[in-house]
Amino acid sequence: MSISNARTLRKNLTDAEKRLWQKINRRQIGAFKFRRQHPIGEYIVDFVCLERHLIVELDGGQHAAQVAYDDQRTAWLKSRGYRVLRFWNNDVMSNTDGVVEKILEAISDD
Repeated sequence: MSISNARTLRKNLTDAEKRLWQKINRRQIGAFKFRRQHPIGEYIVDFVCLERHLIVELDGGQHAAQVAYDDQRTAWLKSRGYRVLRFWNNDVMSNTDGVVEKILEAISDD
């Protein structure tokens, strides 16, 4: 995926991505910087904290149809030293603070 694809995705965030971004941008989680729709290798991840090698992916209704692809992608990212957290869009929408708490726990584990 190209940088221009990442830029396009940044302009077209899902509602769940917008809600989570409002909570994690501007170093609101432990003063760590997150990037959204960031290219890593051939993939574009939803959110990443490069300093902590932590990726946050949000899954919607399409996830069930692409489980094998997501598993391959996650394995590749982990092989590059990243930890990958996955959340359902509806979890972000209904329990944003709980999702943020899990991200904070993961980022503090280092």
